[in-house]
Amino acid sequence: MKKFLPAIFAAVLMAMTGHAHADAPKTAIFAGGCFWCMESDFDDKKGVLKVTSGYTGGTTVNPTYEEVSSGATGHLESVEVTYDPAVVSYAGLLTIYWQNVDPFDAEGQFCDKGTQYHAAIFYGNDDEKALAEESLKKVEQKFGKPVEALLKPASIFYPAEEYHQGYHKKNAFSYGMYRRGCGRDARTKELWGDKQ
Repeated sequence: MKKFLPAIFAAVLMAMTGHAHADAPKTAIFAGGCFWCMESDFDDKKGVLKVTSGYTGGTTVNPTYEEVSSGATGHLESVEVTYDPAVVSYAGLLTIYWQNVDPFDAEGQFCDKGTQYHAAIFYGNDDEKALAEESLKKVEQKFGKPVEALLKPASIFYPAEEYHQGYHKKNAFSYGMYRRGCGRDARTKELWGDKQ
């Protein structure tokens, strides 16, 4: 037992000082229309460890794609971004987010219309809420008009069916056709320029 005491003491000390979790991965949830596209937009960014397509914000437990697509569940197509805060900050993720949505579309995003495609930031705590509010105000100031994207407290995130995960990689041709046809890149370029 004695040989384990130093290790236990060190673990307790690290937990008390907060150093044990300083670089632990964190998650952030965003909605910006088609989750295939949002997954693609975050997927290759520095510090992003994983992006999961799914549903959040509604009341239906374990919703299916068909249920969410109907618009009756209250859920939004969303992505859960797992990231390394030592590499990319939450504020950095917010910048990526805004530059990949149309903040002024009250009906959905691009060619996808309906409440299930609304743009939204789901904040997990007061710090994230403050950063999200600050970033939203900056977007409004930049363009001189009100943003339609929602700021909502995070709720249960339900991963989408497996065939939706990594869709932009597994079905690159059909995904590319959909994305171009939906006008997503043309509109974000119009708003944000060559953000990449």
